Amino acid sequence: MKKEETIDFHIKSCWHSISRMYNQKANMEGITTSMGFVLINIHSIEGTAATKIAPMMGLETRSLTRILKTMEEKGLIRKSPDPTDKRSVRIFLTNLGKEKKSAAVQTINNFNQQIRHALTDEELKSFFSLFKKINQVIQQIQKS
Repeated sequence: MKKEETIDFHIKSCWHSISRMYNQKANMEGITTSMGFVLINIHSIEGTAATKIAPMMGLETRSLTRILKTMEEKGLIRKSPDPTDKRSVRIFLTNLGKEKKSAAVQTINNFNQQIRHALTDEELKSFFSLFKKINQVIQQIQKS
């Protein structure tokens, strides 16, 4: 089977294209795509427990720790002890972090609007159905 005939080749190729586009937009904002994804996972008012961010993004804790350190150095976030659980740390967005979060959300929304405009309702419905089935197959493979 040629690589162009495999499902994973097309998924990976498409994701790399999306990732490059997001990286280009993020670089224009002075951040990375990973930072943008962290920003959109932090509640703008209440902050978010640091321990909840990594699972939301599918990241290892140590990878997130490095990203958070860089984000704190750039003035995008601040850390505070959780008032209800002193063992936990909450991550809050600074004003700059809120600006960059807004830019990240806008980038994602613009991309999704353009894709939705390019696809018919039926194609979009088929797309979501297809990826749901692919994920079900993956789950079955992982169980066996």
